[in-house]
Amino acid sequence: MRINRILLSAPLVVVALVIQVTILARLQLPGAVPDLLLLVVLGLALVYGHVGGALVGFFAGLLADLAPPSDHAIGRYALVLCVIGYCAGLTKPESGQHRSATLPLLVVLGAAIGSTLMYAGVGALVGDTAARHVGIVGLLLSATLYDLLLAPFTVPLVMALARRTEGEALAGDGSGSSGAAGRDSGYGWLTTGTGLKASRGAMKSVRTGTGIGSQRGSLLGKSARDKVGRIKGVKRL
Repeated sequence: MRINRILLSAPLVVVALVIQVTILARLQLPGAVPDLLLLVVLGLALVYGHVGGALVGFFAGLLADLAPPSDHAIGRYALVLCVIGYCAGLTKPESGQHRSATLPLLVVLGAAIGSTLMYAGVGALVGDTAARHVGIVGLLLSATLYDLLLAPFTVPLVMALARRTEGEALAGDGSGSSGAAGRDSGYGWLTTGTGLKASRGAMKSVRTGTGIGSQRGSLLGKSARDKVGRIKGVKRL
């Protein structure tokens, strides 16, 4: 990952985790806890792509596994967010920007359901049966509802910040507007045709003799001026 991505992702992940642990987890809402960390990972993955999304998801989940009051095996949530970040990054369009909010909303919906199922499934593999006592259906409904309510206030803001840092990085390394300008100037003769017209004009002047005549005239004029200069120099002596 580039430095600008790390400088943005690290504070966002830390702030989201602090808010989730200190505020959202203490609201005593029925069912699941609103997953602000998941929404931050989704917002970054939608801009950075599948590789960046997987890396951000892994380190964000690992930080959540280590942060108190964690009561599950270390690496469990890191695996979940890594897979979710990778899958969300696959939906990034080639242009880099989504044309509407429909696809990000569907990504949030799928991530809320998928992360809950994966977390419960991994917990079942390691012997954690807490999801059975709470009820997997209640967890799915509550997690999806809470994430969809928080998504309009979180995901667009995170995506806007990520796009801004991406734009600054492109402008800084010369691959942005300056690079595009260089490509346009280098291939401008293919698009505008000015270079082709100039070459045709040069060939036409060669065929008609005007170009050669003008060159001869300029050479003769220069030699005449030099001769006059030498004569004047002799007269002065």
